[in-house]
Amino acid sequence: MEIGITSFVETKPDVKTGEVMSHAQRLREVVEEIVLADRVGLDVFGVGEHHRKDYAASSPAVVLSAAAAQTKRIRLTSAVTVLSSVDPVRVFQDFATLDGISNGRAEIMAGRGSFVESFPLFGYDLNDYEELFEEHLELLLKIRESEKVIWKGGHRPAINNLGVYPRPVQNPLPIWVGSGGNQESAIRAGLLGLPLMLAIIGGNPMQFEPLVQLYKKAAAHAGHDESRLKVGSHSIGFIAENTEIAADTFFPSTQAGMNKLGKERGWAHYDRSSFDAARSFEGALYVGDPETVAQKIIHLRKNVGITRFMMYVPLSTMPHGQVMRAIELLGTEVAPRVREEITKWEAEMECKKVRNI
Repeated sequence: MEIGITSFVETKPDVKTGEVMSHAQRLREVVEEIVLADRVGLDVFGVGEHHRKDYAASSPAVVLSAAAAQTKRIRLTSAVTVLSSVDPVRVFQDFATLDGISNGRAEIMAGRGSFVESFPLFGYDLNDYEELFEEHLELLLKIRESEKVIWKGGHRPAINNLGVYPRPVQNPLPIWVGSGGNQESAIRAGLLGLPLMLAIIGGNPMQFEPLVQLYKKAAAHAGHDESRLKVGSHSIGFIAENTEIAADTFFPSTQAGMNKLGKERGWAHYDRSSFDAARSFEGALYVGDPETVAQKIIHLRKNVGITRFMMYVPLSTMPHGQVMRAIELLGTEVAPRVREEITKWEAEMECKKVRNI
């Protein structure tokens, strides 16, 4: 069971002061957060790609490379790379470079992205949204498979037996598929035998269990070893010394972030009752003291099949010290508790299988 952090490197106005930090300051802060995550024993840190004023990281590979030189063990991934609107050759080169700098700790998480600013910015047509993702993923996997590439598609110029460099330390370089819960995405990931990252940010996380089973069934149908598949959850959360402090600290920025997006997307107003319902045991918010958060993650692993949990914090701008403390608690108190419990549970499940045989 892997435990990690996701950040979109937010630069939204502070909910108390209204101040907006510079992109440069927030980028430096997130590098400090990655270094801390490595030091406290977390397994992975993901940085999301955005092309908006209120997010600072348009190039996750560059941010992660800055942290790679200061870390030793933690895996470094995009979360996500908006693959539909970027050249797969450049994506592979960037993350192969990161893999070299980090000595084999890079990953790519490929997704469509929930924002569309990158399409007009890079000259792509939103009408080709689905087709671009499928074509770019095909090319990315082809580059991963072979140093020399022969490929032809409908949206990008063909490649005629050309090399793509540098080559990564890892062979193959890990490529995940990110999904908001779309069945077609889960099936595609399964058929390709790729790890699946689910954005579980609302409703009851248990509702994702049938999707995980569909993913595994597709993988088995394609001949992939189901036992080697990885399934991740990208879930909003925050940790403090006790649950009420965690909730009271995290709510203002979460409300501000949700309502800002809600205005753009037509969502209902997000209030404290919505927040409190979501942080219940069956809800999608992982907010509380270390034991509360640990038990929710364990429940997710046992009942949905998640093998990597990534806590998305903060949802909107929060003081850097509060974010650092949440990362510290996740690494030093939550992650060991989860790993211990899951190790025991897996051993028990294996014993049951042996007895049944």
